Amino acid sequence: MWPDNETEIDFLNFESVADTVAEVVIRADRKPVSIGVSGAWGVGKSSMIKLVRSSLAKRDTDPAKYLFVEFNAWLYQGYDDVRASLLEVIAGTLKIEAEKRNTGVQQAVDLLARVDWLRLAKLTVGTAAATALGLPPVGLLGEAFRLGTGVAFKTADTKTLESAGDTVEKVAHEVGGFLKTKHTSSPPQEIHNIRQLFEQTLAELDVTLIVLIDDLDRCLPETTITTLEAIRLFLFLKHTAFIIAADDEMIKHAVSKHFEGVDEKHIISYFDKLIQVPIRVPPLGTQEVRAYLILLFVESCDLQKDVKGRIRAAVCKQLASSWQGKRVDRAFMQTLGVPFSNDLIARFDVADRLAPLMTIASHIEGNPRLIKRFLNALSIRMSVANSHGISVDEAVLSKLLLFERCGSPDAYKDLVKSVNENDGGKPTLLVDWEAASNSGGDLQLPPNWDDSFVREWLTMPPLLAQLDLRGALYVSREHAPLITPTDRLSSEGLDLLGALIAHPDMAQALTNRLGSLPRPELTFILDKLLENAQQIQDWGVPPILDACLVITRCEASQGERLAAFLQRRPVQQVTASLIPKVSSEPWAEKLFAAWEHQKGISGPVKKAIQKVRNNGHV
Repeated sequence: MWPDNETEIDFLNFESVADTVAEVVIRADRKPVSIGVSGAWGVGKSSMIKLVRSSLAKRDTDPAKYLFVEFNAWLYQGYDDVRASLLEVIAGTLKIEAEKRNTGVQQAVDLLARVDWLRLAKLTVGTAAATALGLPPVGLLGEAFRLGTGVAFKTADTKTLESAGDTVEKVAHEVGGFLKTKHTSSPPQEIHNIRQLFEQTLAELDVTLIVLIDDLDRCLPETTITTLEAIRLFLFLKHTAFIIAADDEMIKHAVSKHFEGVDEKHIISYFDKLIQVPIRVPPLGTQEVRAYLILLFVESCDLQKDVKGRIRAAVCKQLASSWQGKRVDRAFMQTLGVPFSNDLIARFDVADRLAPLMTIASHIEGNPRLIKRFLNALSIRMSVANSHGISVDEAVLSKLLLFERCGSPDAYKDLVKSVNENDGGKPTLLVDWEAASNSGGDLQLPPNWDDSFVREWLTMPPLLAQLDLRGALYVSREHAPLITPTDRLSSEGLDLLGALIAHPDMAQALTNRLGSLPRPELTFILDKLLENAQQIQDWGVPPILDACLVITRCEASQGERLAAFLQRRPVQQVTASLIPKVSSEPWAEKLFAAWEHQKGISGPVKKAIQKVRNNGHV
């Protein structure tokens, strides 16, 4: 299993990008800089942030010059004011560092004391836009300011609060317990004081504070905007670098939700004003996905840690030359001189087959987090197979899981149905499609199947049409139940079906037992008998016909089905001996009439029909 979280290990060849970000921070030389690391959910932004931290440690000989703060707004959503939380995390880190270095302690303590003021400020300002535009405070505390109570800075006593009326009573309820210190300045002055204290603390410590903001794209729009506004409070101050990981599309969505009616131009410029250096996490192509899969397989094997590190370095070096046509595949891995097990080498081949489809499939598109989840699901299913003693080829299970995740749900149901309805568990509907796909022939697919992913998937080895997939589907039944044909029968029905197939000539002796079965079971048993009869080429009067006739006599409605089956027999299989065999059945005359008018029916058959009519046997 692979953990679904960020890592400092470079599986994605992102080190060069992380080095670029680190270089931007170093060249800023303690001047303020803000860097945006953008990309869709799961593409590796969080891992990129951690790699930046590692890259800075490697590139600068004095790691004490940098102080890192990691802030995840998603963790605070719904529990605390994000602005106050960000200040508390930053100020708390600075206080610890100041005490460790024995300098700047008082400034850090004063900065931390401003946390409660910011929590109160959330009540003071109704929207971030009001502050940005320099508007007066709104909301409950804004009303309190207009009343002149001074309650925002805890200068009012109980008598003053009572005289202010209901509005201030509400304020007192909201504010209770927030403020521990007495302030006499206005909100703009308080914000100025916070920024000044922040800058002074950093100067005293002589460090560059690197604030890593993560998981903004997981937050609700209100939290996203509040976090960005909080970042703005500390931006563009000396000794600071902000690295913000976020899906820019989610930021645009949050801005459009928060500032309703704002046009696209202003939505884009909002984020651009916060970010000086935008860097996008590069999407993974087939080469990168293949290498990523291979490295994940290597990571889960029992090789020594240092060996795994050398392998990762070699793979990343090879990827850096992929534009020259160099590949990371099984052949390349075997040139590394590492004694890979046969099982691991087989997994390299699985990676080679999966990579193209995981790159183009709309539900994965090379997303590292989704690839991990796919592999974890595959690992779980292989474990289920092993615990049940089911022999399942991992390549087959991989191909089925890929189709389940990326194909049409209706197409997947068709695939399962085809397996369920086949005695051997084979998906017979794939026979012609796989043949056409792999021979370059004309491939016509029904609507649920007709897309580029399916066409590519059909060519992916192993071919499935001739394989028994019941075991693979059994361990995959979380999405579609495996219902084998015999699951539809009771124990009695299953016994009778086995007896009729093994000894159809003894069917008459089973009439009473068959008559006690429910109608659906008789229908199913006749289905199985007719499937067997379909395989008989030399007809005459085969014993299986006796078994079918017994079913129709137990359940009259089954007679029409048997008659339709006989009518569809090739004319060469309709012999004169058949006529007296079925002449006493209630559906016989209709069948005989159809045969008489069927082109190619032999003369002896027609004479036999006329004879039984003359004898009154029809």
